Amino acid sequence: MTESFHRSGEYENPHEGQQQAPVTPEWPPPPAYTPAHAPQPKKRKRGPVALIAAVAIAAAAIGGGTAYGIQELTGSDTVASSSTSTTVVPSSQKGTVAGVAKAVSPSIVEISAASNAGSSTGSGVIITSDGEIITNNHVVSGASQIKVTTSDGKSYTAKVVGTDSEKDLALIKLENASGLKAATLGDSAGVQVGDQVVAIGSPEGLSGTVTSGIISALDRDVTVPTEEDQGRQQSQQGDGWPFEYGGRQFNGDTGDDTTTYKALQTDASLNPGNSGGALIDMNGNIIGINSAMYSPAGSASSSSDAGSVGLGFAIPINTVKADLAKLRAGATD
Repeated sequence: MTESFHRSGEYENPHEGQQQAPVTPEWPPPPAYTPAHAPQPKKRKRGPVALIAAVAIAAAAIGGGTAYGIQELTGSDTVASSSTSTTVVPSSQKGTVAGVAKAVSPSIVEISAASNAGSSTGSGVIITSDGEIITNNHVVSGASQIKVTTSDGKSYTAKVVGTDSEKDLALIKLENASGLKAATLGDSAGVQVGDQVVAIGSPEGLSGTVTSGIISALDRDVTVPTEEDQGRQQSQQGDGWPFEYGGRQFNGDTGDDTTTYKALQTDASLNPGNSGGALIDMNGNIIGINSAMYSPAGSASSSSDAGSVGLGFAIPINTVKADLAKLRAGATD
């Protein structure tokens, strides 16, 4: 007798109309036949799983590489390696202007430089705990006396270690300083247009001033003067540091002796006195040294007429790091 079931599970008798003893059907029904070699259940293909696993491993490797890269930039391998503490934005405030300001402000100083030609005020970035400070050459050029004030109000006398007028950079060193908070120097090669940034400096002598904005452009060819008295002139006139861009001169005459460097452009507000201060990413890494700004005021205008219009320029920090050994060796060109 052959018995079968529909998929619905209804019992079907092929000898319909004949008297049959009641049959209790089995469920599920037994197979109609048992082949000599019963097919085995198909195993799930391993290809996609293996691919996902490989991607996961690759992602882990990439993640590890990224973490290592960040560690290199923020750890003991930076030029601030002698510092006992590093500049790190607290996790609860990461990505905020307040967090960046709190973490980095202790590493930014106000610089007052005096010479026979006059005096000027600028800013600087502490890069070692014993008082090495990066600033612009035009802030300290020709200075006979340099006074530095840290964020906690302490004052120090400083000496010029080395200068590079071609890059508008200078390294000065505080006397009898220790335990300072060194900034973390980042990687300007990774900066992109639109990245948020924070600027900290002493515009018009207002120490610890914090402004914010974005990176507006990369690799701007900015031309600045290298004469020693230019720093004094911009201080006396109250205008922004004279510079040239695109064949036009801004904030006064740049003179005959000039140098050109690639700069980061930012719309973070910069004013006279921000020179030598820090341009910072949202992780608290220094990505540039603020060096020039456009002011709508002419060279004969007063300081009250000058001001930021969102056109500021900074020397990329990778340029600074590449020049640091030369500055430490006492170069004075």
